[in-house]
Amino acid sequence: MLAALAAVVALAAPVPSFHHVVVVVFENHERSEIAGNPDAPTFAKLARAGAALTHYDAVSHPSLPNYLALVSGSTHGISDDCTGCVVDGPSLADTLAAAGRTWKTYAEDLPRPGFTGASAGAYAKKHDPFVYFRNVLARPSWLLNVVPFTRLTRRLPDFSLIVPNLCNDMHDCSVATGDKWLERNVVPLLSTDATVFIVFDEGTSDAGGGGNVEALVVGRGVRAGAVSNAPTSHYGLLRTIEQAWGLPLLGLSARARPITGIWR
Repeated sequence: MLAALAAVVALAAPVPSFHHVVVVVFENHERSEIAGNPDAPTFAKLARAGAALTHYDAVSHPSLPNYLALVSGSTHGISDDCTGCVVDGPSLADTLAAAGRTWKTYAEDLPRPGFTGASAGAYAKKHDPFVYFRNVLARPSWLLNVVPFTRLTRRLPDFSLIVPNLCNDMHDCSVATGDKWLERNVVPLLSTDATVFIVFDEGTSDAGGGGNVEALVVGRGVRAGAVSNAPTSHYGLLRTIEQAWGLPLLGLSARARPITGIWR
């Protein structure tokens, strides 16, 4: 079955084989609140340096289902921000490991590697999807891939998920606060060979199921100033990563088109 899915990936539209992938997730804003906002100059600068995905929609409300969708292709029937629930089924943790690739989550204010509590300071478990998967919880070495943000360096694993805290992700603080955090913490990663996807978990509308959100792609392999108006979502982002690395397609990513037309 996995071999058949990998064959489907190989026949689909071309996506470059990324050296490293970084996904950064902010919170709870429509694209119209970010693009062109004078309080978001870093987002504007990165849109010019890379590509803007103008029709990127979140898939649900509230936060947690979107994070699960982003790393597994499904909301798994979860429709709230539960902190005691456990998800059965595979995620990128499984498919990356099977392919011999490395991954980490860098979560701001996480008190220690592998922490599974509901919250700590401005850290919120509902924004940290890998700690919900039974396959991760059952493997201590995988769980220890969920580390505090302070562990982030320019020596990156193959796949990195970056989760700012509740202030810096704009959940509890201003757009200007999140923009300054982006400038300080993510822009330096652009000197590496990583392809960086910057998205929001959900917006305030129901477009696409969870709102039309700002989404940017930046890196050496991205055409500067590119704009894609093609409909996409968390499932399309997941499909793009899977296709780039020949990974099996998880859940609804199999029905999504990869992100194309922005690559050098």
